[in-house]
Amino acid sequence: MMLRSDAPDLAPDKLYALWAGLTRELGNVFDAHGVCAAAAYEIAVLSGNTVVVGLSDQQGAYYDVWLCPPNGDITQTRWSHENASLDALLAGGDNGAAIWQSKYDLPAAEVMRSELWLQAREAVLMVSLPNPPTADNLVPAGALALLDPPADSWLTAENIAPLAQHITTFLERAVLRQKAMQQEVEFDLVYSLTFLLSQTLNLDRIFSAIIDPVRRMLNVETVSIGLVDPISAEILFVDALLGPEFQHLPQVRLQRGQGIAGWVAEHREPLIVNNVYKDRRFFARIDSKSGFRTHSILCVPLAVEEQVIGVLEAINKRSGDFSDSDLRLVQAITGPLAAAIQNAWLHADVLAEKRRVETIFANMSEGMLTVNAEGWVTAANDAFLTLSRNEEGDLTGQPAEEVVVIDAAGGFAAFMQQVMQATDSETPQLAGNLQQKNREWIPVLLSGAPIQDEEGQISEAIYVFSDLRQIREVERMRDDFFHNIIHELRTPLATILMYARLLREGKARNDQPKADRFLGVIERESDRLQHMVRQMLQVVKLDARELQRSSGQVSLNQIFEEMLPPLADRATEKGLSFRQRIPPSLPPVNGDREMLYMIFKNLVENAIKFSLSGTIAVSGTVDGQMIQIEVQDEGIGIPTESIPNLFKRFYRTQRAVERGIAGTGLGLYMVMEGIDKHNGTLAVESVEGEGSTFTVRLPIAEE
Repeated sequence: MMLRSDAPDLAPDKLYALWAGLTRELGNVFDAHGVCAAAAYEIAVLSGNTVVVGLSDQQGAYYDVWLCPPNGDITQTRWSHENASLDALLAGGDNGAAIWQSKYDLPAAEVMRSELWLQAREAVLMVSLPNPPTADNLVPAGALALLDPPADSWLTAENIAPLAQHITTFLERAVLRQKAMQQEVEFDLVYSLTFLLSQTLNLDRIFSAIIDPVRRMLNVETVSIGLVDPISAEILFVDALLGPEFQHLPQVRLQRGQGIAGWVAEHREPLIVNNVYKDRRFFARIDSKSGFRTHSILCVPLAVEEQVIGVLEAINKRSGDFSDSDLRLVQAITGPLAAAIQNAWLHADVLAEKRRVETIFANMSEGMLTVNAEGWVTAANDAFLTLSRNEEGDLTGQPAEEVVVIDAAGGFAAFMQQVMQATDSETPQLAGNLQQKNREWIPVLLSGAPIQDEEGQISEAIYVFSDLRQIREVERMRDDFFHNIIHELRTPLATILMYARLLREGKARNDQPKADRFLGVIERESDRLQHMVRQMLQVVKLDARELQRSSGQVSLNQIFEEMLPPLADRATEKGLSFRQRIPPSLPPVNGDREMLYMIFKNLVENAIKFSLSGTIAVSGTVDGQMIQIEVQDEGIGIPTESIPNLFKRFYRTQRAVERGIAGTGLGLYMVMEGIDKHNGTLAVESVEGEGSTFTVRLPIAEE
């Protein structure tokens, strides 16, 4: 290589015209490629030389080249760095000086593969762009070349270098303008993404809003987001963001610190890897399972208040390598993205907690009411609406002291005041009667608790209304039971005592028939006492789960053959008709014979006890895999309102009590418990004053 030294004298007017024309054309061009095209055209036309202007891409993979002959017929093409021959030629330059190169000074092989020497016949005069070249140039590497300049050309090595410096000034301006425009575009993109992220609390919408803009902005093949599991610290990648290769695979997850994403999450540092297979941190197993091929990754942590909640990955840059500018751009959106994801999680947690509280509130068996600090009803659950016989619209938004009427000192208003003034350790309660919408009163136990906001101010209070009607009914049943037990014990004991005294006083002396009669009364009353004691013992055993159903097969025919004749005699003695229709060969059932005997005996005895006249009928049928036994009477019947409580312990209908019919209220309770233990069902139909029908269904024993 050498500098030309045999150039003719300069032609100042032509050189001036070139500078003036070039300055005029480039003054309105703000694009680097436009500057290169205009420079090639002006220099070629005004100097009469064929001109080449080449400008490298940012990654140094190729040159964009503008080739213009003297006639101005400019063409644009692209040369690879390897075959352009511009790099090797410029390497011999000295601080921006022009270089003269003869074709005949190069090896034939280099000439044959050179794009530049395919255009030049003999020689090239070339200077670098930018000029002079420095390490911190804004302009990418490039060159200005004259192809086969004539020996008498006025455009020589001495004046082409200043010309290149002049062009460099416009290139720098264009690059700065382009960077400013790019930054403006990126700023607008970041702003719009930040705005979009602030407008939604739905994770799917967040992902769909962010992925496509980031992919286009960075010109990458795909973008993925991995979220850190707060318990296991694993990184779980969002399935919806992965490509079709992952559709039929399990969710992609990385262990703590595993892969590039795991390293970024653990070290809280961004990372650029432009060749993943040369990086030991890369986890290649995901590629091998999916068939996806990863080449380069830009990975940035998503952090909220020093806590990494995930990572954002841009994968496979389509043109060249990831750069620091790509990293800065991604980092600009990771903050808003991480905050949006965190807010979406918090919103989901709040909604879940709200639904949980609403479900608890709506499904509580106790009536619940919320009242704000101003005394207005804000919500009432279904249990309270049922308890007070109200509709939702009757209460919500109404003054609480007007719609909730309590028969107690000061009413509901005084109790609300007490709750509002209660300390954290106090739980105000009030027992009273609640007035229903139909003006009836029901006993309730009222509890209240204030609800404080974040500042400790009471904003609302919640009130719980416990229905005491069942407790009152249990108390009544308990009192009736004790009265009945006292009566049932006192009568036979008094009879036994009286006849025992008569015998001791010799009232039946020498009169055997009378003595036998006295002893018979004592024996009958003793049996009555023993029956009551045995019944109560059975109840105790049922409560203690000591009566267990055996798995043996039991013949109901044998039970009825043993049980029904004496009961039929008892019905006949009372003046009742007794009818039985039991098939002679009922299938056996699995169970305990003693318990089954007790079930049917109690039902038939009750039918006799509560019938003053009419017929007692016992019948049986086979219905599929079930045996159905019906016990029907024409007795006093059961009130409709008593049927739900009929099988409760100690319960006796008010009508039976008023008629003075003896009983402990344990029989039907034991019947229901026994049938449940045999996987059976018990149904009752009754019309007050006309009689009742009890239907027992038991499963047939399997072979």
